[in-house]
Amino acid sequence: MDNILEGIVENITFQAADGSFTVFRLKPTNENTAVAVTGNFPAPLVGEHVNVTGVWIEHSRYGRQFKAAVCRRVAPTSERGIERFLASGAVKGIGPAMAARLVKHFGVRTLEIMELYPHRLAEVEGIGSKKLEQIRKSYAEQAELKELMLFLEMHGVTGAYAARIFACYSSDSVNVLQREPYRLAEEVKGIGFRIADQIAMAVGFEREHPSRLVAGVQFALLQTGQAGHCCVPEQVLTQETAKLLALDPVEIANVVSGLIQQGKLYTEDFHGVTLIYPRYLYRAEKCVAERLLMLKQEAKLLTGVDNEVQALVDEWEAAAGVTLAAAQREALSAALTHGVLVLTGGPGTGKTTTVKGILALLEQQGCKIVLGAPTGRAAKRLAETTGREAMTIHRLLEAGGGAEEEPMFARGEYNPLDADVVIIDETSMMDMVLMSCFLQAVPDGCRVVLVGDVDQLPAVGPGSVLKDIIRSQVVPVVRLTEVFRQTGESMIVLNAHRINRALLPECGSADFQFREMADSETAAEAIVTLCKIELAEEGFDIWRDVQVLSPMHRQPCGVENLNRLLQAALNPPVEGKDYLQSVNQVLREGDKVMQIRNNYTKRVFNGDIGYILAIADGKVLVRYPEDDVVYEKGEHDELTLAYAMSVHKSQGSEYPVVVMPLTPGHHIMLQRNLLYTAVTRAKERVILLGTKAALNTAVTSDRTRRRYSLLAERLRGESLC
Repeated sequence: MDNILEGIVENITFQAADGSFTVFRLKPTNENTAVAVTGNFPAPLVGEHVNVTGVWIEHSRYGRQFKAAVCRRVAPTSERGIERFLASGAVKGIGPAMAARLVKHFGVRTLEIMELYPHRLAEVEGIGSKKLEQIRKSYAEQAELKELMLFLEMHGVTGAYAARIFACYSSDSVNVLQREPYRLAEEVKGIGFRIADQIAMAVGFEREHPSRLVAGVQFALLQTGQAGHCCVPEQVLTQETAKLLALDPVEIANVVSGLIQQGKLYTEDFHGVTLIYPRYLYRAEKCVAERLLMLKQEAKLLTGVDNEVQALVDEWEAAAGVTLAAAQREALSAALTHGVLVLTGGPGTGKTTTVKGILALLEQQGCKIVLGAPTGRAAKRLAETTGREAMTIHRLLEAGGGAEEEPMFARGEYNPLDADVVIIDETSMMDMVLMSCFLQAVPDGCRVVLVGDVDQLPAVGPGSVLKDIIRSQVVPVVRLTEVFRQTGESMIVLNAHRINRALLPECGSADFQFREMADSETAAEAIVTLCKIELAEEGFDIWRDVQVLSPMHRQPCGVENLNRLLQAALNPPVEGKDYLQSVNQVLREGDKVMQIRNNYTKRVFNGDIGYILAIADGKVLVRYPEDDVVYEKGEHDELTLAYAMSVHKSQGSEYPVVVMPLTPGHHIMLQRNLLYTAVTRAKERVILLGTKAALNTAVTSDRTRRRYSLLAERLRGESLC
């Protein structure tokens, strides 16, 4: 049963800048002791009289708290309450001294005067015309924000979104909500179609309203990219939108057809099927195809190469003291003679040696070579294996801002990279947008070598760029298949190739283990013990040498729960260690964390791993390999714990030890390329925990869906209308 508390807000302990979460101290009426109140709504004002509805809870660390579902403002009625409210700094231009003068002059009518007769404020000493206007405007904004929160709550929508909406539309907020609620999905950060739709339904929009149908189509289309596709057949878009809006597909089909006829959707007709693109992906896919074809055809000729390619390869082979496989020799030759080259192969097939040879031969020709990779961890690995500087693609392109879909880079068509050759490693991780931005920055005549393992998981973002380039059969491709087995070699490489051939791994050695667990809860407990005790006692640095990977985010052995368990075991709360409580997690000093979206301003990117150095005044300082980054209030949702992470997020990295659960609850995600990708992240040891049935499912399942894209067809020059 809900409880109701009423009292004065003493102070704000924590507030998210986007208004999504707050913690404050409330002194209930007729009580001497303040209580902690938490809630998913914007912070009230210090000194405000509020009424909160919710339940009492016992937090494991913070003790007894009142978890409020609703917070209603009650205008202060006493002179003392009004003065305290105004002295809190809630109204710009009024501090404690001015608050006292105002209340002394106007008494209990102070707030009424400020709202209805603000010109009378000039009667108070120290308030001139500029100060009066500042106070009037600030108080009016507070009143409008409260009106907006009340409007949302009256229509069954949490007031937590009020601050975001008001920041975007100011005094026009309620008008937008009433007349054009679907604008919120495109214009207000953190509010997507579903919330906008909830607001629209609450204010009386019909389910068949034209603006709802159009917004639903656009939302379903944007989901295309999040599912990994660059485009989607018209029929599929119609079905997905109809499902989303719970409407007749025939009605949606008419809307989609109308948008196509009006030129508001980007389309391609291919073999009688109309494929529909989000605008940014249409442009990106066309750009990738056009630039690859141009670079392939117009690479600058290298002097002294014409009839001497094999001789140059022989010379380097002898000088380096290596014996190259036929495919490796082919790759070195191709790098000298082609403008674009794809080099692909699994672990242990000699990609590193081949790249070193390509580097040496091209440097002999006087080429200026630039090395890059999609993530900081992959770039660091490339630098270590080649002995040359390597950078992330974002840093190569000098990222400086922009949206996730359309980032802004200083390097591009009109300010290209200063290079004769660019070699990119871990290309399988590159999505269509990043590849487009990269290729625009490659100068005409420059050579491009794309290196990657095409059997790994595709990029998290839209497209299967590397796979589609290979599928096109237009760009020269060298696939390394011979595994160079060395004496005493780890079973990791051999088992990776077994998995890729749909064979169960051999798990009898110390470096590749399978530990059978009865259920997911047992496996989760075993993972914590492994990390906290067993591997630590063997001398592994648990923070940097060991990475827990999981196929899913939910479930007992999912990323979220494993992070909670591992944080509690490896970095528990300690007196004096600062922390920050957010909606879904606690961040503590010392925590291992990951950036989960591209932040072009801070120059940290999705998947970057760091460690929290300090937390103070709502700010979080994180140390990354390349820089220290400060997160202000409202930016903490860009961070998540990284004791455990998804296999997708691990791409491009190597760890001495990989620990991975394989449980029946993960069956939806268990597939061969996921297990293969996870195993190939490990250098010294793989430990799998779970059931044999789940392991067998992962090895035998090859149900990976082809992503909708026309990149291969564009490269082949197939007719598109």
